[in-house]
Amino acid sequence: MRPIKKEKMGEIIHRLAADFVLRESTPSSLITITRVVLNESAKVADIYFTTLPDKQQDTALKFLERKGSEFMFFVRDKSKIGIVPHLRWKIDYGERNRQRLDEISENTK
Repeated sequence: MRPIKKEKMGEIIHRLAADFVLRESTPSSLITITRVVLNESAKVADIYFTTLPDKQQDTALKFLERKGSEFMFFVRDKSKIGIVPHLRWKIDYGERNRQRLDEISENTK
């Protein structure tokens, strides 16, 4: 079997993370997977997310970290990427800041 490219691996993990969150999370907040960043060796994948409402992001992070090993097995079973990288959940503050800038620019028009 050919090794999978880093970009393709990121796309697969992104899709699976979105599917996993949809299945496992409660309706108390909306968790959106915004991006997946793999390190140079593709041994570590940082999975970035945002939440609605904003105040639920710390609770969502704790939930996702608690479900970490379950998600790793989910990725292993649902994909053919070979060795699953170390998966880390992170709040996407960059996306949050971009949304805030969009709001500000809309209000100044």
